[in-house]
Parts: sequence; C-alpha cells; structure tokens
Amino acid sequence: MSVQPSHPLAEPGAPPLERLVRRPVSLRATATRHDGSIVDCTLTDLSHDGCGVDCTAELIGGEKLQLAVNRRGSIAATVRWAAAGKAGLAFDAMPGSGDAPVPRGHDRVDVEAEVTLRRAGKIAFRVRLFDLSPVGCKAEFVDRPELGEQVRIKFEGMESLEGSICWIAGTKAGARFARPIHDAVFALLIERLHVAPLR
Repeated sequence: MSVQPSHPLAEPGAPPLERLVRRPVSLRATATRHDGSIVDCTLTDLSHDGCGVDCTAELIGGEKLQLAVNRRGSIAATVRWAAAGKAGLAFDAMPGSGDAPVPRGHDRVDVEAEVTLRRAGKIAFRVRLFDLSPVGCKAEFVDRPELGEQVRIKFEGMESLEGSICWIAGTKAGARFARPIHDAVFALLIERLHVAPLR
C-alpha cells in the first residue's frame, strides 16, 4: 500500500515516502523556470500524473516549471516538494481533464508487452498486454474477472494504475483507468514498450 505524502513519519521538506519505493527510471530532461533559466534534470521515477527528478539546481516547492523530456515538447508541472537536489513534480491538469468520466476518444496503440496485474484479494501476476491508450488497455487474464471489478496495473518503472474491468471476451478483458495517463507520460511509455504495427 502506498504511503501518502502527508504521512506523519515524513520529515518536512523530505521526499514523500511513496516515492522511495518506486522502481527507478533514468530519463534526461530540462526544466525551464519562471525567469527563463534552464535546469538540467534526470527523471528518476514516473507516474500517470507526475515524476521524481534529480536536478543540478535546487527547486522550490510550489514553483511552476516547463519540463521537456527526450525532445517531446514541454510539460507544465508544479514542484510538490524539493530537498537536497531532488524534487517531486506534479504535471498540471490537461485541458478538459477533471473528475468527469473520460469518454473513449483516444486511439489505442497495439503493443506486445507484459505488465503486472493485481486483482482485489489475489496475488499479482504477469499478463500480456495487447493495446493501450491513455484511458485504458486490453489484457489477457489467467482467471476470468468480473465486470466492474477493480484491478491495479503496473508498468515497469511506474507506480501502479487503478482501473476497472469494462468488458470481457474469452480470456481477454478491457480495463478503464481510474485516471487517464498524462499525454506526455503516455508518449514516453509507448516509446519504452515494443510497439507492434497497427492492424
């Protein structure tokens, strides 16, 4: 279970405890500050709505940045915490995002990958992933799930995503993520997976 950033054991200004247990990634990035200065960074972890970074300059909690990763454009972000050359960033909300349900309006990308899937009350296991979009995916299940069942899907180097089963066909099922993956994170995720030709 993830420990929330406000956990009483966390030292003031220290990284949230949940960030310490994530599997590492290493992606070069730059952060442009409000005054136009540029800070070199390395992404150390990545989630659907934020990331951890090591920086060459000290960032300030609450500071607004434009984060550029692998020449994929800028991502607006806010510094959630900063300490000793490390920081946690929250990606700013995408236009039109919010608490309202997200309609299926995204093209799905055919992928050949494995992810770790956990069903409520059951052990985690590896499953084949067939397609992926910012709002959901199609996977092959060992045990047939129930419609509406809650699941957690974990990609390598990211925190697990909460989702629910929205359709079932044979051994395959579709899962809708509780929160969409940020477009920039999705682009990085697809780049890391083996992308199959679209059919």
